[in-house]
Amino acid sequence: MQSSNASTAPTAAPTIAIIGAGIVGCCIALALRKRGATVTLIDREGPAAGCSFGNSGAISESSVAPLAMPGVLASVPKMLRDKDGPLHLPLAYLPTAAPWLARFVLSATPGRVERAATALADLHKGAVAKHATLTREVGVPELFLQRGHLHLYRDPAALADDAAAWELRERFGFRAERLDRAGIEALEPNIAPHYTTAMYLADHATILNPARYTQAIANAFVARGGTLVRDEIRGIAQRSDGATATWTLSGTQDKYVADHVIVATGAWSRKLLDPLGIALPLESQRGYHVQFNGTRAVVSRTVVLTDRKIFVTPMEEGLRVGGTVEIAGLERAPDMRRFDGLAAIARETFAGLSSATTTSWMGHRPCMPDSVPVVGAAKNHPGLWLAVGHGHLGLTDSVNTADRIADALLPSPH
Repeated sequence: MQSSNASTAPTAAPTIAIIGAGIVGCCIALALRKRGATVTLIDREGPAAGCSFGNSGAISESSVAPLAMPGVLASVPKMLRDKDGPLHLPLAYLPTAAPWLARFVLSATPGRVERAATALADLHKGAVAKHATLTREVGVPELFLQRGHLHLYRDPAALADDAAAWELRERFGFRAERLDRAGIEALEPNIAPHYTTAMYLADHATILNPARYTQAIANAFVARGGTLVRDEIRGIAQRSDGATATWTLSGTQDKYVADHVIVATGAWSRKLLDPLGIALPLESQRGYHVQFNGTRAVVSRTVVLTDRKIFVTPMEEGLRVGGTVEIAGLERAPDMRRFDGLAAIARETFAGLSSATTTSWMGHRPCMPDSVPVVGAAKNHPGLWLAVGHGHLGLTDSVNTADRIADALLPSPH
């Protein structure tokens, strides 16, 4: 795990400001409030406004393979040419993305992949059980579904092409069952016949409404005496009176002072960190979803279309079809063809969607080149903590990230 120098926890309960009320920020806020800290959670739009609203709900402990695997360099030309492919980088954005893309390619060496996988496995550890516990604690146990994840392949040759990722999972202790077409139909009868091979991770889980889950965590934080503020923080700065140092947060509505600041603002984190000289190689990997309203029963668990890089999830309000990776920054408008493409793929793959109405969403996954988030104290900035870069796995890693921050900042007496 990328982290920085540990800080010494103060003897008195500190005042803490957390910027960002996605699933990561809300989990950190609740964990620290439970340990007695005075915590203010600040977000420009309120809880679950970004990826914590629109993600696919997967809790995937076995996702230890980073996005940059050996051979990734060969995929870059296709990313630039194929506007409708599951991985796309618009040519106009290439000059901006080039430094991150170079780091991404360099991360694909076997040694770096091994280090990244080790860090990810450590951060994922026990995530399914911890989310099961947390959903009960915050009063939404009905949102936790543990029926496994089914990864679909068109044929055994396609599965063989993905062998490195499955071997990596197995080396870290994750076991998957290989299924033929009959095995697929036994679990999910509504899947089109062109998927003939699958890998089934029976112990994985799904959150059936990530936004409602995040909101429930925020509500539990407030019920315990935490403060939730809607404001956009434009800058943070440290000030010292000689004896003590505190942080000042400048928002559009007010200013806030705290002993510690935790940045959990996802893909927007660089706007706060760059002025402090903290240069994180962070890039947005834009993800899309189309939700088919009232069609949750089409599948009964998370289903992954591996050839399309798409997750299909039974959500409370319908079938969510989400995925793709588009490296195009924070400002560009959504590419409407991606919504159309997701809907078309879903209709050709699953029975029962032809007459359903849909809603759509696009969000920004905050990704590091090696897929390893930055969790811990910021080097040379006492009292500043980072919880950013969780990429596609913010939901999976939110509880463990919160525990790491809480253990370092305010160790439990137990």
